[in-house]
Amino acid sequence: MIDLYYWTTPNGHKISLFLEEAGLPYKVHPVNIGQGEQFKPDFLKIAPNNRIPAIVDLEPADGGEPISLFESGAILLYLAEKTGRFIPQDLRGRQEVLQWLFWQMGGLGPMAGQNHHFSRFAPEKIPYAIKRYVDETARLYGVLDRRLADRDFVAGSEYSIADMAIYPWTVSHQWQSQRLEDFPNLQRWFNRIKERPATVRAYALVDKINPPKP
Repeated sequence: MIDLYYWTTPNGHKISLFLEEAGLPYKVHPVNIGQGEQFKPDFLKIAPNNRIPAIVDLEPADGGEPISLFESGAILLYLAEKTGRFIPQDLRGRQEVLQWLFWQMGGLGPMAGQNHHFSRFAPEKIPYAIKRYVDETARLYGVLDRRLADRDFVAGSEYSIADMAIYPWTVSHQWQSQRLEDFPNLQRWFNRIKERPATVRAYALVDKINPPKP
C-alpha cells in the first residue's frame, strides 16, 4: 500500500499516473496547498520542503520499516524500481529515460511553473517576465516536438516515467500561451497519453478532491 500525499497540480498528477498504470494499491491524502496544509508539522515530517507530492510506502521491497519520499522525480524513479516497470532494465534504455526525466525536473517544470505564475497569478503584470517564460516554454515544447518526430514516446517505443513526468505539464498548455497545433509531434504524443485508461482514472481524482468551481 502506498500513501499518496497529493494535490491536483502537474507534479501531483505524475504520481497518480504511475500508480494507476502500475495498478498499485494506494490511498490519497489530500494536501490543500491553497489552504496552507503543506506547512502542517505532520506533512513536513514526510516532505521537509513543504511541497507535494510525497509518498509513504508501507510495504517496501526490503521488508523493513515504511519508506517516505518527497520530490516527484525521486518518487517516480523509486516506484519504477520497486515494480520493475516503466523504466528499461538495459543500460542505454535506462539512460534515455533518466535524461528526459531530469529534463522535465530541471527545465520544463520550473519554466512552465514560472510561466503560470507570472501569466496568471502574480499581483503585478510584468511584461518582461511573462515574455521570458512564455518564450522559454515554447523553446522547450520545440525540443520535445523534435524529440517525438520519430518515436511514439519520449524515450522510444515504450511508455515510461519520463512521459509521466512531462505529460502533466503539457495539459495546462493554454495557461502557458502554447498551442499544441504548433507542435504536431507533441500533439500526437499528448493525445496518445490522454486516451490511456490509466490517465483518465488519474485525472478523475480532480473531480473528487478539488472539483472546478462553477
